[in-house]
Formats: sequence, structure tokens, C-alpha cells
Amino acid sequence: MQQIKLKISGRELAAVPEQVFGLDQLQVLEMSPERESCLRHRLGLLPRDISRLKNLTLLYMDSNNLKALPAEIGSLRHLERLTLSNNRLSSLPPEMAALQRLRSLHLANNALAELPAPLCQLRGLTFLDLSDNKIRTIPSSIRHLEKLETLLLLFNSLESLPEDICVLRNLHTLWLGNNCLRALPASFGELVNLDWGCNYCSCNFEGNPLECPPPEICSRGPEEIRDYFLSLHRTEHF
Repeated sequence: MQQIKLKISGRELAAVPEQVFGLDQLQVLEMSPERESCLRHRLGLLPRDISRLKNLTLLYMDSNNLKALPAEIGSLRHLERLTLSNNRLSSLPPEMAALQRLRSLHLANNALAELPAPLCQLRGLTFLDLSDNKIRTIPSSIRHLEKLETLLLLFNSLESLPEDICVLRNLHTLWLGNNCLRALPASFGELVNLDWGCNYCSCNFEGNPLECPPPEICSRGPEEIRDYFLSLHRTEHF
């Protein structure tokens, strides 16, 4: 069955036409500028009437001027993909935890100083992009995102990772480049499904002052990292 879609771009992005919220069968709503010339017409506010579009499965709002989201976004219980990259968000409303069908969430290039707590309640997430924010810490509740396959955290201010991240055994892609990490969790090698590919991907760790394990060990993948910590553990017990 064909999805019911609406795409608003360019000059219309300065505001959302009120008629849009009467389209209660709408499933896909795109409100992202397509061209550089459109960026001066970015949307500064997502109206609370968004709650009326209860059948939305995809909502695209990249490259706007959003500083906050209304609590009503939690009403979009069918939402599966939400793109909010290139905005000015510094927090997310607690009501976002209600989006239990959400699979893909894009929050790159915002102003988040921490990983918002509601995200760790979205147990269906398989893709999460938090690149290019100001995040310093990851809460232990990250462990609840058991279905996560891709987690992008490059270009933040992370100084450490919780051991709890190591229970996310479905992770295939974990990008940590350009942070402030000096050490990885001792159980990091348990992330056996991480895919380094045929060649070392520089997005994994490049740009961190890693000491434990050193970069040359990290570049060889999860098995080498696990062996490093096992060796370290044995040494400490002699």
C-alpha cells in the first residue's frame, strides 16, 4: 500500500501551514530545506498541533532552527523514523519516551550536552546518530537499547564510556572518533559484532588520546581489544 506523503520545502519552511494538521491520514511529512538557498527560511518552531498527525511514521526536520520540541511529539506513537540533525536542540522532552515504535533517530549537529534520558527508553531503536554535539557522558541506562545496531558519537566531548555500553551485543557500527577518550571499558572486547571491515575505519577511534588500549591495538578490532584486557588482567594478578 502506498504511503501518504507531504513534502514542504523552501520558503514555506518559515511556518507550517495550518491546513497540514488536518491531514490526519498523513504518514510521511518532510520539512527539511533541500538547497542552501532555502536555509534562510528554516523552521523555528514545531507547532503543538503536530499531535493531530497520529498516523505519521516518518518525520523529517533536518536543517531547521529548532531549539526545542513540544511535549506533543510524544503523541506520534506510530513514528518509526525521526530526523532532527542540524538544529539547535539542547534537550528533548520526557514525552519522547513514548515513541516505542521509533527505529531510527538522527540528532547530529545539535547542542546536546548529555545523552537525553528519554532516548534510553526507546528500546526499539536500531540507529542513533548523536554526532557533533557537546555530549560529555553516556548514562548507564544506555544498556536498555538492546536492539541498537548503529551508534554514532563522533565529534563530542566524551571522556569515558560506561561498562554498560558493552552489553549492546547487536552493535555493528560504533563511531567514537574525535572525543576525549583515554580508556575503553574493560569489557569492550565483548562487542564481538562490531564490524571493522577489511580496513580500519578511522571514524572508530581517531582523534582520541587513547592509552588503554593504545590506538594500534584498537585499530585491530574487538578481538585484539579483548586480548589486551585479558593480558592486562593476568598481569595485575601476578
